[in-house]
Amino acid sequence: MSRDSLCIDDRHSGYRLFTLDRRNRINGTSMLFEPCISPKGNKGIAMFTYRSVRNPQPSACARQALEAALLTCLALAAACAPSSDETPGVTSAAGEAADQPFETDHFVPSTPENLNWGWFPIDKEPVLRMQSGETVRVNTLTHVGAGQNEDPVTYLTGLGIPRDEILQDVLDFWATRDGRPREGRSGHVITGPIHVEGAEPGDVLEIKILSIETRVPWGVNSTSARGGVFSTSYPGYAEGDPALDILPGTRHVIRTGEVDGREVAFFSDDIQVPLAPFMGILAVAPDPVVGQPGVTVPSVQGSRPPGPFGGNLDVKDLKAGTTVYLPVFHPGALFYVGDGHGAQGDGEVSGTAIEQSLTGTFRLRVHKDRSITGPRAENDQHYILMGIDLDLDRAARHAVWEVVNFLVEEKGLTPARALSLASIAVDFRISEVVDLTQVVSGFIPKDVFLR
Repeated sequence: MSRDSLCIDDRHSGYRLFTLDRRNRINGTSMLFEPCISPKGNKGIAMFTYRSVRNPQPSACARQALEAALLTCLALAAACAPSSDETPGVTSAAGEAADQPFETDHFVPSTPENLNWGWFPIDKEPVLRMQSGETVRVNTLTHVGAGQNEDPVTYLTGLGIPRDEILQDVLDFWATRDGRPREGRSGHVITGPIHVEGAEPGDVLEIKILSIETRVPWGVNSTSARGGVFSTSYPGYAEGDPALDILPGTRHVIRTGEVDGREVAFFSDDIQVPLAPFMGILAVAPDPVVGQPGVTVPSVQGSRPPGPFGGNLDVKDLKAGTTVYLPVFHPGALFYVGDGHGAQGDGEVSGTAIEQSLTGTFRLRVHKDRSITGPRAENDQHYILMGIDLDLDRAARHAVWEVVNFLVEEKGLTPARALSLASIAVDFRISEVVDLTQVVSGFIPKDVFLR
């Protein structure tokens, strides 16, 4: 006997079948439908399970009974599911909460009062106060369409994006942009800060990434004649370097969607890139000092360069299922998130990824018994240690140093043995090279440790 699920989803007008193997029915599977609780925990989802037993020679009567059972379930689902205006978690182009994969303790929308343009305030009133260990669902906005001089509808429809796919949150934010100071700031639109009770300077904030979802079915990548690693502002630039023959300011609109159960970005008719959404910015409020990368005005940390506080790390591996750790510099930690990317290669060499508005769900936890000096992360396969510096070579050296320190402190190796293991088992990757400071990440495989 096998067991599977039939799920009716009312997120979009009408009902949609999630899982039902029609071949089983044709081959003669008898099904017993019974109500159950949705694993998503949503009130707007009706879920039924069925048990199936193979019948080698199903009768026409049996097949008709199965069809009737299915229709009965559809009708029952329609009757018991609340209407969309009563259902929490229903998404719309206006930017309300996307459907939740599980219940969360808090939700932060991307409304103007919750957004910051290109910097990490250290004294802003928190948009949310939450307890350590609680979960929060956060809407973010891409800067594309939100930060330019032209109004978002004219700008984005000019790129070929349908009007009904432009979030109302973008229009609302753009209407406030002239009243937002710009000195010392960059271009990202960032949600926050979120105050985590009990966090104090010297603590560690754990950010468990539970889910990352797209809010719109499109993103934009930008290229220019000297953008990204070819920019004259790139630290590795030298006069006389060749520039690519690219039209300045080219915007590449990339649709995203699903093909054969896979989420992809439709780069062209014959190129599909796997969708791997993540937040380019995960940060705590920094301790900005004039002269540090991105700090030209006292107490104003621009969002472009990452640093010990995290920030614009653009490490594509910081996706759902990963846990990030950041040192705390201010009471409450003051967590910020933004710069959503639908997909990105290591390096982000053009200067942008697929810039896309995303929704992230996180569990935030304060650790009092740990102390770190910069961002680190882990997933089921790896410990991830990061080196950050204006110079790529020094960023690599810093990453190796972080790996060695981790192996000494957490695994009990001597420095010499730690460096030896780093050389034979650890992969060092250039995660980001276009944000003034460079990020090199060391990936320590967990499966080399037998205990």
